[in-house]
Amino acid sequence: MSLIDLRESLWLLMLIPLGIILGAAVLFVISASRWVRESKLRNQLGQFDLTTTRNVPPPKPKHFLIERPSLWLAIRCSDPQKVQAALGLHDPVYCSWEEGLIESRDHKLFISPPIAGWILVMGVDLPEPGDDVDDCFHFLTDLSRKVGHLHYFCANRALNQHAWAIIDRGQVFRAYAWAGQTLWNQGPITAAERELGLACFDYTMRVDFAQREVVSANTEKVNALSGRWSIDPAAVAETTWVKGQGIVGSFSPPKLH
Repeated sequence: MSLIDLRESLWLLMLIPLGIILGAAVLFVISASRWVRESKLRNQLGQFDLTTTRNVPPPKPKHFLIERPSLWLAIRCSDPQKVQAALGLHDPVYCSWEEGLIESRDHKLFISPPIAGWILVMGVDLPEPGDDVDDCFHFLTDLSRKVGHLHYFCANRALNQHAWAIIDRGQVFRAYAWAGQTLWNQGPITAAERELGLACFDYTMRVDFAQREVVSANTEKVNALSGRWSIDPAAVAETTWVKGQGIVGSFSPPKLH
């Protein structure tokens, strides 16, 4: 073997370990890149709750079906956050229907997801005409100036007190409230009130014992009137309970005097 052939052989032998080192380096880079991508993916998935319960529809809230609300609003709106801001709720959080309806009985308001163009607001702390009809009037007209068109309903079955109102941009188109006597009777009676046989007494009229059944019937028909005008919360379809989330928060009714 000539000197030239020997040098070429030695050069080839030196290239073999260099190739091994380069190959190992390439494999290391590929493995490291794959590990980085997988780590990023795990971190992104970790931001979500991927438990199986998320895909299971929540149970139908029995609390609400057993006990109908006594106070609620129906607001023609598709933005719950706009309603929340107009009401000035404190510490608002997103919640399910069941959570919101339970919280609404503990000095909080529940704002539902949109239902056919309407948003329901429910809670025992909504103003009631029997407590102060002037405060109720100002609350509703002020809120309407912020959110537009709204309906108000009260059905206190324990005391047979009831009320309903249609207000648009601060203007009262129809309102009636009864709490032992007529407290508020404004605007022409609507067709839905006539069809349901609701009795609306004059301010000066006193109801005797025989007419108490009429007053009680009025209270029981408030939900039906709500359904005619907009949305009856007691008649919302079961499929609606499992769609979307509402907002619940603390509410301090404004006191004007």
